[in-house]
Amino acid sequence: MSAMPIKITQPQVHGMFEPATWTVTYVVHAGPGTDCAIIDSVLDYDPKSGRTQHTSADKVIDYVKANGLRVQWILETHAHADHLTAAPYLRAQLGGKIGIGGHITQVQKVFKGLFNLEPGFRPDGSQFDHLFKEGETVSLGALQGEVMCVPGHTPACVAYRFGDAVFVGDTLFMPDVGTARCDFPGGDARVLYASIRKLLSLPPDTRLFMCHDYPPDDRPVAFETTVAEQRAKNIHVHDGVSLDDFVALRTRRDATLDMPTLILPAVQINIRAGAMPPKEDNGVAYLKIPLNAL
Repeated sequence: MSAMPIKITQPQVHGMFEPATWTVTYVVHAGPGTDCAIIDSVLDYDPKSGRTQHTSADKVIDYVKANGLRVQWILETHAHADHLTAAPYLRAQLGGKIGIGGHITQVQKVFKGLFNLEPGFRPDGSQFDHLFKEGETVSLGALQGEVMCVPGHTPACVAYRFGDAVFVGDTLFMPDVGTARCDFPGGDARVLYASIRKLLSLPPDTRLFMCHDYPPDDRPVAFETTVAEQRAKNIHVHDGVSLDDFVALRTRRDATLDMPTLILPAVQINIRAGAMPPKEDNGVAYLKIPLNAL
């Protein structure tokens, strides 16, 4: 009789903080020599010069190689507005498939219009290797993940749950920071509230990993918390905060926020799964800056 396969319930998680955009990239796996996923990678981008570098992505590569990991998936929690993804570079260096939530097509349609993208850009998600549905399995050998649709910040937001670890994207921040903004196209505070309650209905000791941290001055950067801690202490959505209270708070706060510094370059690249726009006849690729449109 063959042995039953081992099911990993407490995966190893390695987070790498990128200070220029306050972003955390994760590698999740079952231990050295196993399959892994990379979640929310960063392509370094200088908005002054328009130049890109791979310093942050190379740190991910170094970690993967040092631990003998095999990359199966390069996952995006959504099309980020605050940093560019390094997914194509990582795929070229390490293999794996680029995945994102299937509702990315809604985001692509909006921004194809805003940026008046070339006719060849198809808002059908085909730029990604795979579009995930709610409840779909993400397989990393003995480590099996599940996709959770958590819209509200954007229509395409998903969280990835591997055992007791959930990667929540921008849906939640650390308890003393709160929750994601909802004023981007397709954002909805009421929908976000439902998504957050969905996450916070998981077992209390579930580990939650943030995509960003914007810490108050009196604490260092942190990006891991638990369901129990969020339910008790999240300043926007702790237990007892009603839907109407949350929507009012989120609406007031969003009205005071500036646009993210990199939203215009980031969205153009990220809806293409990290690919650059087509080069023009001089061999150079260009990003567009729509005037008075946002």
